[in-house]
Amino acid sequence: MPVFLGASVVASAADFDTQRMAPERDWTVIISPYVWAASLKGSGSLAGFDTDVDVPFSDTLEHLDLAAMGNIEVTNGQWGVYFDGQYVRTSQDEQVQAHEIGLDIRMTWLAAGLFYKVYEDELGGDTVFGKPRTFSIEPTVGLRWTKLEADVSAFGLNATKSANWTDPFVGVRFNGDLDERWNLVGEVDVGGFDVGSKLSVNAQTYLGYRTEMLGHPTILRGGYRMLYQDYENDDFTGANTFRWDVNEHGPVLGFSMVF
Repeated sequence: MPVFLGASVVASAADFDTQRMAPERDWTVIISPYVWAASLKGSGSLAGFDTDVDVPFSDTLEHLDLAAMGNIEVTNGQWGVYFDGQYVRTSQDEQVQAHEIGLDIRMTWLAAGLFYKVYEDELGGDTVFGKPRTFSIEPTVGLRWTKLEADVSAFGLNATKSANWTDPFVGVRFNGDLDERWNLVGEVDVGGFDVGSKLSVNAQTYLGYRTEMLGHPTILRGGYRMLYQDYENDDFTGANTFRWDVNEHGPVLGFSMVF
């Protein structure tokens, strides 16, 4: 059951000098489009049918119909909010005992969070954006909403199954300037707590390069991300049981541009 997911490209305000680049306003908007080459590994269950989930990215890309991903952050340099969203649709046809089975999967993933910079230390020297090189730490809290939908067509019949859940999460973000152009950012958060899923773990880290695109300060990013989700919804009859115990992981490419 191939699914392709997007990942949140961490766009810390510490990467940009929001006060120097926008002296007449208190708030800055950072937009970060990206792609995540995710592979899936784990197990799942739908209506009492158990299956292993082992999908390399090459298989996912083969069946990909549509993918849209992006992150928006609004910050004043000390604290801020961020919104992250992905929508992905895949479709495939399989032959089972001379019968063709069609499978159409749609995945929607939305997250919103709040962060606050609790620690910042100057490392010496300036970046190409004209701000001091720093190392900073930002705790974060938020909500992550996941929705999976599957349309199955076989033997002249059509069926739709879906599940959705919302996970609260807590975590920490960090930003470190390696030199005037290169920086390293990352985030780790843990969620679920039996509120939505049993457990979710998100970890990501990116190496960034400062430059300029279309007249805007920009950071090109490449890194790696892992998202583990353990969710189960049981109606006690087994007829509509949905279980998703899957680890998604892979490289991420994107950029962050300040406005």
